[in-house]
Amino acid sequence: MKLAIVGVGQAGGKILDRLLEYDTTRNTGFVEHAVAINSAKTDLTGLTNVPQSDRLLVGQSIVSGHGTGTDPEIGEQCVREDIHEITDAIGRVAASEIDAFLIIAGLGGGTGSGGSPIIADRLGEIYAEPVYGLGILPSTDEGGIYNRNAANSLQRFVRSTQSVLLFDNGAAKTGGETLSEGYRDINDRIATRFGTLFSAGEIEAMDGNIAESVVDSSEIINTLGDGGITTIGYASEQIDTDEGGGLLDRFRGSKDSDGLQSSGDATNRITSLVRRATLGKLTLPCEPDSATRALLIVSGPPDQLSRKGIDSARDWLETETDCREVRAGDYPLANEDRVAAIVVLSGVTDVPRIEEMQELAVESDAEIQREDESEFEALLEYGDEADRSE
Repeated sequence: MKLAIVGVGQAGGKILDRLLEYDTTRNTGFVEHAVAINSAKTDLTGLTNVPQSDRLLVGQSIVSGHGTGTDPEIGEQCVREDIHEITDAIGRVAASEIDAFLIIAGLGGGTGSGGSPIIADRLGEIYAEPVYGLGILPSTDEGGIYNRNAANSLQRFVRSTQSVLLFDNGAAKTGGETLSEGYRDINDRIATRFGTLFSAGEIEAMDGNIAESVVDSSEIINTLGDGGITTIGYASEQIDTDEGGGLLDRFRGSKDSDGLQSSGDATNRITSLVRRATLGKLTLPCEPDSATRALLIVSGPPDQLSRKGIDSARDWLETETDCREVRAGDYPLANEDRVAAIVVLSGVTDVPRIEEMQELAVESDAEIQREDESEFEALLEYGDEADRSE
């Protein structure tokens, strides 16, 4: 699937940078054009894979290159001020060369939170190609202001795009890491999951291997649909490439991405991976049976992509999601040493994290109101004391 990708704000720019690295090192060929947009000059300077000519500093007359200070309203102003320059930068790629636009933003901050829906609206007005969002949700412990920003921005982002693919930072966090290590690990996970999805079917990545059931851009577009929220499940398992492995090695199997033991049989492996991707590896935890559409992609060495296994996994996914629209296909990669399963659940509605985020947003608004009332009362008391002193 050929994409023009726009990274908005700090998180959006970093993830775009990581996706470009993934695309280049793996020769997947799904990034046709990339633009990083930010109101903070230092964030743009820190990117390594986005070309200098495709980095755009916005809102200079408003924030002078210093960022928005986690204020979405200022982020929106910065983007609106330079919306023509933004559309010109994105429009350097011919629409005929891409299948869709993808706008990446952290929804808890300022520039990405406030600016990404504005860019999505503008692209939707100009182009016939679908506009998708990749939104990063803050964890619950990042504070009320970030969850309030995300709750407000998400509603606008969903209205402005064909589908918003969500990644919940809270669900991806692990213990024992520094803050920078944690975010670097999260960005790697995002690049792996979404890079695998969007590169499926690209000729460069398959290196001449022909899939039995090709997952092309139309399959992904039809699965994402027209409106709503999408979550991605991913699970992978390293295969034993030692030619000397015997029957005992096959019986023992190998370790998956979580260190779990599994069967060496290709059919059982695929079914097991799809189950783990769906039930425990979603970028946004939800109830699978609330999805309206689903897509299954299994990637890895061609001799490990069992048609029987894929069909069996698809049958299981149809039952688990109670969804009539379940598409499935393989993605042969000759040089891979892992088999991976990507599960796309689109149009999901039963999402506890979003409900929790909205509750935190309400609490944050109430706290801000209480602080404002307290400050106002303090001013009144100060005024009364001043009058009495006179």
